[in-house]
Amino acid sequence: MLTQKQKQMFYREGYVKLSGAVPQLMVERARKAINHSIGEVGMHQEDLTKLRAQSYCNELRSAPVMVDLFNKTPLFQIAESLLGEGNALPCGGAQIALRFPGNPDADPGEPGGHLDGLGTGTNGIPKGEYRRGFTALVVIYLADVPEPYSGNFTVWPKSHLFFEEYFKREGHGVLAKGMPKVELPEGPVQMTGKAGDVVLAHNLLVHGAGPNGSANVRYAAIFRLRHVDCEQIGLDGYTDIWREWAGVREAVGE
Repeated sequence: MLTQKQKQMFYREGYVKLSGAVPQLMVERARKAINHSIGEVGMHQEDLTKLRAQSYCNELRSAPVMVDLFNKTPLFQIAESLLGEGNALPCGGAQIALRFPGNPDADPGEPGGHLDGLGTGTNGIPKGEYRRGFTALVVIYLADVPEPYSGNFTVWPKSHLFFEEYFKREGHGVLAKGMPKVELPEGPVQMTGKAGDVVLAHNLLVHGAGPNGSANVRYAAIFRLRHVDCEQIGLDGYTDIWREWAGVREAVGE
């Protein structure tokens, strides 16, 4: 379970890192399944844009070797401690998020961030549309990511609080035009970690996959945690960002 201090940090920063939250045996089984899929099913060059935006190894997304990483580990109980007992839905599928090394002759560049649910045409949502389909991201590293610029899951701290106020002023309809071009309160933090470490992030926290200048593939399984009332609350969650977080509200005295 999370401590009160961790919940308060989550409220303030928009994310929390959990070390060793997923057992190594489960992590290794998931990574083995992914590598087998890449070797046997393979990838087609014409599909790479879609694979990067959505998920690799589509046939594994709902397999027990993947969904058990969330549903049958302490992560589900941790989710309930944040959303309130009985308020977290089990996850039915994972995004298998791989980041391969970039061009070895080019500078890796700097991280770029986004909010999920904004239509690009390649992420399963048409351009000009947007939706708030989940409550939190749960990112599980399936291999060590010891240094920055290794395809790290990257977060922009406090951006969830910034965007709540922004949408109260401007309205969330601005998202139909894509990611707002704004100056965020803090710069990016590239999350390092070991296999089995987890980053849990608020759905309104700006995030992204950092550039990979390392020699290694970045392996991660990403789950989109949903509150039982997520669909009913819908777009109201853009301007009432703690409505689905009873455990966090309690920790900060709201």
